[in-house]
Amino acid sequence: MTLLQILMLAVIQGAAELLPVSSSAHVIVAEKLMGLDPTTPEMTLLLVMLHTGTMFAVILYFWNSWKQSFFASRKIFMESAKYVFAATLLTGMVGLSLKFVIEKLILKDSAHAEIELLFGNMNLLSAALAAAGLLIVYAGLKNQHTRETNLGLKESCYVGAMQGICLPFRGFSRSGATISTGLLLGVSRRRIEEFSFALAVVLTPPVIIREVLRLLKGQEAAASSANGLWQLFMPGLLGMVFSFAAGLLALKWLSSWLESGRWQLFGIYCLGASVTVFMLHQFGYI
Repeated sequence: MTLLQILMLAVIQGAAELLPVSSSAHVIVAEKLMGLDPTTPEMTLLLVMLHTGTMFAVILYFWNSWKQSFFASRKIFMESAKYVFAATLLTGMVGLSLKFVIEKLILKDSAHAEIELLFGNMNLLSAALAAAGLLIVYAGLKNQHTRETNLGLKESCYVGAMQGICLPFRGFSRSGATISTGLLLGVSRRRIEEFSFALAVVLTPPVIIREVLRLLKGQEAAASSANGLWQLFMPGLLGMVFSFAAGLLALKWLSSWLESGRWQLFGIYCLGASVTVFMLHQFGYI
């Protein structure tokens, strides 16, 4: 993988990750156009490392807001932690259940049945983009007539469950689905934005650990030396820096459109992207 390829993937990931347009879908299509295989452990690790860069962008961008909304007092912190824990628990339950069903039932005839095998399926990716687009458009239009409510335990669980549905399906935007779910439930735009990205920060480290272990297991020989480890992780470390910078710019864009009532425009983009991916696949470009 060249430095230019890493830079391009990092910028695409950083910009798209924090917009509700599915960074994974954009990165996978870009990888396909570059002749790279998105299902390999090296590429899935790179994607996760790019997610890490955007995670740090999220922490920096939301830190002052989180101090006011999550850390204002011990009582507020404990209540917020309860909601984040409940949502993350539902994410794990739903995500792992889907993973089990997909690997043990749908992919049971594959030699190495791992959910990552789905990541290169362009028809599935296109369908997931379309589903996310429809959800975002509906939520954006519906929210204009929805009575506002507080974020409670019930709402947190719904958002967490939706996040779990997103995990196996590249193209079904995590931020798009979770924020849209909150909007449909009547949670304020700023509150659900803060909560959605707080969940992302909690979720990212376990995913990184899983992908690191998966890569090391598949590359035991390379991982046995310091030089080998550096070669395995160097692309991801470089990409983290670029995705961090792109992520900060994307967050400003997302907040502006969400709070000004233009959320549904992201959904329209997803629908267009879905058609584009489908056509590129049909004509053999990806």
